Amino acid sequence: MESLKGKIRQTIYKNENGFFVGTFRIKDTNSETMQEFINKTITISGTILDPNEEETYILFGEYLRHERYGFQFRINNYEKEKPSSEDAVVEFLSSPLIKGCGEKTARKIVETLGEKAIDLIKENKNNLFLVPNMTEKRANTIYTSLMAHSSNDDLIIELKNFGFSIGEATRIIKIFKEKTGIYLHENLYYFKKVIDFSKLDLIYVKNFNAEDSTRKKACILESMKRISDTLGDIYYFREEISSSLKTNFKIFIEDEEFHCLIEELLQDKFITIVDDKYYLKEYYTMEQDIAKNMIKIKNLPKKELKNFDIAIESLEKSIDVSYNLDQKKAIKNALENRISIISGGPGTGKTTIINAITRLYIEMNKLSPIDVLSNIALLAPTGRASKKLAESTHLPAMTIHRYLKWNKDSNEFSINEYNKNHHVLIIVDEMSMLDTFLFDSLLKGLDFNIQLILVGDTFQLPSVGAGLILNDLVESKLFSYNPLEKIYRQSENSYIADLAHEIKENALSKTFTEKKDDYNFFEADSKEISKMVKEICKRSLEKGLKMDDIQVLAPMYKGENGIDNLNLYLQELFNPPSKDIKELKIGEITYREQDKVLQLVNNPDCNVYNGDIGYIVSIETKFLPRKKEIITIDFDGNYVEYTKEDMYMIKHAYAITIHKSQGSEFPHVLMPISKNYYKMLYKKLIYTGVSRAKKSLVLVGEKNAFLMAIHNDYSSNRKTTLKSVLLNKS
Repeated sequence: MESLKGKIRQTIYKNENGFFVGTFRIKDTNSETMQEFINKTITISGTILDPNEEETYILFGEYLRHERYGFQFRINNYEKEKPSSEDAVVEFLSSPLIKGCGEKTARKIVETLGEKAIDLIKENKNNLFLVPNMTEKRANTIYTSLMAHSSNDDLIIELKNFGFSIGEATRIIKIFKEKTGIYLHENLYYFKKVIDFSKLDLIYVKNFNAEDSTRKKACILESMKRISDTLGDIYYFREEISSSLKTNFKIFIEDEEFHCLIEELLQDKFITIVDDKYYLKEYYTMEQDIAKNMIKIKNLPKKELKNFDIAIESLEKSIDVSYNLDQKKAIKNALENRISIISGGPGTGKTTIINAITRLYIEMNKLSPIDVLSNIALLAPTGRASKKLAESTHLPAMTIHRYLKWNKDSNEFSINEYNKNHHVLIIVDEMSMLDTFLFDSLLKGLDFNIQLILVGDTFQLPSVGAGLILNDLVESKLFSYNPLEKIYRQSENSYIADLAHEIKENALSKTFTEKKDDYNFFEADSKEISKMVKEICKRSLEKGLKMDDIQVLAPMYKGENGIDNLNLYLQELFNPPSKDIKELKIGEITYREQDKVLQLVNNPDCNVYNGDIGYIVSIETKFLPRKKEIITIDFDGNYVEYTKEDMYMIKHAYAITIHKSQGSEFPHVLMPISKNYYKMLYKKLIYTGVSRAKKSLVLVGEKNAFLMAIHNDYSSNRKTTLKSVLLNKS
């Protein structure tokens, strides 16, 4: 049987039973036929439980050709190689921390000087010259780099021996500094601030007792957090926590032990319990702080408006707009009240109202251009939403993360209760997307003597993070609430806004499959949807539309009509292979210059945020000093460079999820509808997708699937207590 030794490079697919498909870099093999693949990457498949890219594996199996996926190594069995102390030293010396020393040189150093190589080099640089073929230039470079990390090298090696990568060890030391060694031996779960909890737990189980109270308490807290991440809940019940512990960590705790562990977590102020509701302490405190700050702002004296009717009439004439009574009321309430909420679906004029509020505020307060910048803050949760806000008001707008100066490493904001911003009119758009953490952080970063205007759509999907902020604020009935119902059509035969309203009100027109000026429904069997989506996009290009005008939205990634498959079809149409276009394969995905891509995580250092869409402008090989592929992406004039290792932040964006589209509008939206989407077919999701379309909407798929979706009122009933806390504090 053939055997391979090496490391997993990328996970392509894995399931709950441990079946795994991925890429594997070979360091050594007993097979003559596989010798040519040493130091190269191949595809592997078979059962690997908890695959870990940091560990060295020995795989036993055979190299064969799969009918669909080509050549790959089929795993029959495997074992993990226990790293030696020498391996840790080799990895440290060959890491980016030590310049001039690749893996080959690092191995020569350790073979010559042994596992004490680092100490020997630091004691006397000349020990490097004992290594065969060592040049003076390289020895100087290695020695200088090593001395630069002299104070931490022992700790990095120790972290490596525990199971952390060199990169992770460096991040841990950067954040925790002198406390790193203490936490490593007392409670390494403190490192969850910078390291994924699942990996920490694997390392803990490998180095400590898996049944001790330190692990159980950490897993209780993580189980609570995962319920919030999955369901959006702020509090939990005892049974939910126990179930999550069993599912996620295979931990079974009897009632008496659970009670003791909970008591310890209470005493250490990690959790709070009120009326049999279990809270993570931070979530409980956030709700309390939001309520306290909102009531404090609300109770300030109202602003006195003089000659509002004259001012609004003058504005209507100057911009050739006629506001209805509800819109005028919303504008007036926003300018009078300390806190006001404006909610409405597509076509109800939310953007027009924001424009009116800012114009009238500037005029009534006689603000100069410099005054505007220091007095008004226009904010949104995503980059695209803030750009839309800026375009509609002709004023600067930004993401909330940027406004609060977010530090992604610590997940903290530089603008906070101790260092506030001093704008006096704050308008927040797309409020339905704000979770408890972000809204609490925003309020803490603002002065109390402000006017706060919250704009959104209460019927859209809730925030990804925990909480139900917009709905809880509205349902408390403590703040000026201005719902907008009247829809302004683009033309007599337009339908997008009406369709969104019909979905919301459970009053779908019988003619919903008929063609309109801005709408079409193409019925198609599930197996034909992907091909039809591609064909419609092709015809759209032939009619003169551009790639960035068209956005395909779908509910999920997997399956024949999932986003991953749609992106393959659409990349072939919009950006096919060409000898003039450079491309780069990362795992099974090929990226090309001119590809449309989506940012998946916030990166404030580069001013690019989750949900931003850009285009790959270049793929280049650079030497920095090692050879690296650099992918440059243009996000609306903001050019950001990525390495291959950074591309986990990026996905193709010819098709994106409806969730990722929130906060954005697209000129032309194409949305496949299939019963294959099963659980993801529900009213709020479809409503959100429909309401993203600005000029035209095309639905492709099964009529019955669409009807099933809009009659499915599924909406996770998030467990929050903000409404009751607000009422108690008012």
